[in-house]
Amino acid sequence: MIDATDFRNAMSLLTSAVSVVTTAGVTGRYGFTASAVCSVTDTPPTLLVCMNKSSYLHAKFVENKILVVNVLGAHHQTISSVFSSKLDSPERFKHGVWTELKTGAPVLVDSLVSFDCQLEQAQTVGTHDIFICRVLAIQQARQDQSLVYFNRAYHQVGQATRV
Repeated sequence: MIDATDFRNAMSLLTSAVSVVTTAGVTGRYGFTASAVCSVTDTPPTLLVCMNKSSYLHAKFVENKILVVNVLGAHHQTISSVFSSKLDSPERFKHGVWTELKTGAPVLVDSLVSFDCQLEQAQTVGTHDIFICRVLAIQQARQDQSLVYFNRAYHQVGQATRV
């Protein structure tokens, strides 16, 4: 059996895009920083988001049934830190400029890209739920630097220049 610490250490070497995942609805407006996000299929456009079931936010996302995956640009390291901190929800949303698309969940205006989604199903795997999310709208900004997480630290990735 693989030790959980060994697995976490190995996974820290998997470079991941950094996103702030947000929701709004009857339970309120909430968000958290995530690196466990990926596409599932383009027909229909669908992504998955993994969330720890023990998070106090988990029930809020399940009840609201909508979310936005805001993929962060290189200049968003502070926003990533804020949404992974102990600050309460209203304080978190004081950072950044927010708007809405189709679902009404918070969209970070200058995110690299935002995927506005409806939560279609949740699958429990161990300590986490995998949210399967149908993409209803997309907003893209013009940026050339992405914020990624690798080896327990933030890094910036940009487009290569061709000569």
